[in-house]
Amino acid sequence: MTPDPAVSAGVDAVETQVLPDLLGEGVGLVEGHRDGHGFVRREGDLPWVFLPPAEMRSVMHGDTVRFRIVRQDRRGRPEGRVLDILQRRAMPIIGRLLMEAGVWVVAPEDRRYGQDILVPAAGTGAAKAGQVVSVELIEPPSLHVRPVGRVLEVLGDIDDAGMEIEIAVRKYGVPHRFDDAVLGEAQALPDKVRAVDRRNRVDLRDVPLVTIDGEDARDFDDAVYCAPMDDVSGDKPSRRRAAGEPGWRLVVAIADVSHYVKPGSAIDTEAYERATSVYFPRRVIPMLPERLSNGLCSLNPDQDRLAMVCDMVVDTQGEVRAYQFYPAVIRSHARLTYTEVAAVLANTRGPEAARRAELVPHLLHLHEVFRALLQARAKRGAVDLETTETQIVCDEAGRIERIVPRTRNDAHRVIEEAMLAANVCAADFIESGGHAALYRVHEGPTPEKRVTLQNYLRALGVGLSISDEPRPAELQALAQATSQRPDAAQIHQALLRSMQQAIYTPINSGHFGLAYPAYTHFTSPIRRYPDLLVHRVIKALLGARRYRFAPTLLKQPPMPRTRGGSASGAGAAQGARPTAADPAWTAAGAHTSAC
Repeated sequence: MTPDPAVSAGVDAVETQVLPDLLGEGVGLVEGHRDGHGFVRREGDLPWVFLPPAEMRSVMHGDTVRFRIVRQDRRGRPEGRVLDILQRRAMPIIGRLLMEAGVWVVAPEDRRYGQDILVPAAGTGAAKAGQVVSVELIEPPSLHVRPVGRVLEVLGDIDDAGMEIEIAVRKYGVPHRFDDAVLGEAQALPDKVRAVDRRNRVDLRDVPLVTIDGEDARDFDDAVYCAPMDDVSGDKPSRRRAAGEPGWRLVVAIADVSHYVKPGSAIDTEAYERATSVYFPRRVIPMLPERLSNGLCSLNPDQDRLAMVCDMVVDTQGEVRAYQFYPAVIRSHARLTYTEVAAVLANTRGPEAARRAELVPHLLHLHEVFRALLQARAKRGAVDLETTETQIVCDEAGRIERIVPRTRNDAHRVIEEAMLAANVCAADFIESGGHAALYRVHEGPTPEKRVTLQNYLRALGVGLSISDEPRPAELQALAQATSQRPDAAQIHQALLRSMQQAIYTPINSGHFGLAYPAYTHFTSPIRRYPDLLVHRVIKALLGARRYRFAPTLLKQPPMPRTRGGSASGAGAAQGARPTAADPAWTAAGAHTSAC
């Protein structure tokens, strides 16, 4: 968990308020500080409660406690006394096993724990001095006694390649092992698509769909195809167009994970718990077992695969004039990389194009529809900030060698726009069907963030600003107007920070950044649980049924990760939302947003 910036700084940024409830009691989560003191993190807008070092001797970072506010400290912060420890932190603690004065101790890697953990000689297991270990507490700390623990797992030596990943996985409680029930269900699945699986599906195996991903991608959950149409007449809710206008047929095929992952199964329960795949340099912790994520559900080339298809008609202005969803069986005709496709688009007579000669026309059509969709994006006024992403480059031993800017080319954006179009159609289809689901909601600047941005722009002498009710087009105009300034990167970061974080919620409030009235995630069910739920809802609507979401594992929304009710944690965002939605969908939105 990322420490609060004000806590890390330790001083000025901590809120100073007159205590409305001196001697009042409350419950919260302990946040330790490396200097020995700590804070109790409370929900909502309540200020954190300062715990002096003496109070931290009997508690540890991550404990849930009941406290009483006893005074204001000299900085005006509420200072508390721990009355009761309601729940000890359940996750093991990661640290180095050391021998100090003849006693084994584990020095936590996370300095917020504040004290070393004593380990009896019988509790060290096979660990050696200096190794990184995972330790569980067997005796909690008290006022005069340090905590006692035993070694659960030896991670290895501190200099081992990939050790920082092993530490991070356990430090943040990322589920990284599948239990026997999950693996057993995965093993029982078929090795390939069977005849029974192809029933009631549209056969698209002759359509030259291709996957386009990064060089290091291992699972492929989307394939695309585009062809021109002389007549793109078609119906879309509340919209009809004249026949004869040219456009394109854009097909986005997404792995049909829902065919294999059944509600309530062990795989489904574990996928909901994880909610997402987690990506590290040279390592992925998948949401689904590898037999699914890299096998049955991965759209590998020249293999039959089941898919859910969004089949769209796009006109020359980039407007989706008609669409339909249907289950299909497909066969990817090639596994392409962004670099390869960018080279083809840049030079249709080059060596890359020669190797993929039969696919070049389809790639050019994809680029044409991309330019049309890009034109529609600009017309909507969607925010398109040029921020620099970074890529970690590792050596052969797996050690971080350097961090470099990640370059985005037209091939990246071709796929991005195709996926956006499919996601918008999915949201429209679900909303038109009146079915509950999870939307991907992104709201604009809060009043506080709006004022901060206005003041920042004014201080820099930027001629433009934003109104008191900002629209996406205003932020995009600012981004374009400042793109040539030397401080453009800082200004664009400020624009990005002014907006709230996107969340999953059953209450559709639109997507501010993309300027869509309704938006959801449909395109990555291998690695995102909300997408899997959207697939189930779409299938239910296609079959004139209703999908009742009743997971066997419902998480409570976590406490917000930052102070002051910002949308950086699901719990923070959830509190300000309407409560009319089904509680199960609401809880799922909070859980998946947090993960």
